[in-house]
Amino acid sequence: MTSDEFPDTVRDDDPAFDTSVAHQARVYNYLLGGKDHYAPDRAFARELETIFPDIVSVARANRDFLGRAVRFLAGEAGLSQFLDIGTGIPAPGSTHEVAQEVRPDARIVYVDRDPVVLSHARAFLVGRDPGTTDYLDADLREPEVILERAAGTLDFSKPVGLLLLAILHAIPDDDAYRIMATLVDALPSGSYVAISHASKERLGAEANAKVADLSRRTSREQYVLRDHAGVARFFEGLDLVEPGVVPPHEWRPGPRELASNDVLVGVGRKP
Repeated sequence: MTSDEFPDTVRDDDPAFDTSVAHQARVYNYLLGGKDHYAPDRAFARELETIFPDIVSVARANRDFLGRAVRFLAGEAGLSQFLDIGTGIPAPGSTHEVAQEVRPDARIVYVDRDPVVLSHARAFLVGRDPGTTDYLDADLREPEVILERAAGTLDFSKPVGLLLLAILHAIPDDDAYRIMATLVDALPSGSYVAISHASKERLGAEANAKVADLSRRTSREQYVLRDHAGVARFFEGLDLVEPGVVPPHEWRPGPRELASNDVLVGVGRKP
């Protein structure tokens, strides 16, 4: 990844750079205690806290799952290639840091569509030799574009670890499952998919309606919460890694994992 691939600053005339509405990457950054967010992002997060009282713990539990999943994929599963879609604003413990600690030769491609993420990628998403780190300014809703461009860094004839953490609930049902099928079809045997997703069952009908209303009014994304069966459906055709689709603190937990039942996570292997 070379420095001339990224702008020095975020251009405020970029049509994707709309700070008048909340954006998932910036909201997530706020919840993790970061500094890269705007008033609408903070307002969205605060309203979200009234619906998800434990939302900060949820965000941190999701981040902890990222680390455990990538260590598993780079270590026990033996992967050296990763496609992280919806990476968000860089923070300590990003995919390339974890993967290249286990596999120094690991190749990572990050994908996001927010210009704030793009501006930070130039400075922070830098891998260590002999590994490679790249960033694509692309939209999950166009998986074919992502796959074509990611092939410039990743070898899709060899297993890849696909990460879709806290992103699929920003895609409507029909599109989400179509996108997942397109991505999985492009992966060779021996690849893995890791997912985290907000849980519909935990919140109940009233809270689900409030989340939908909040996202319609104030966000670029329209959030779709799914129940356990809806999340498990993303793993159709894959062999689920034990313990299956569970809350993040139940997926191969460390000694002091944050408990969170508001999210479901899982990892599956393509036969």
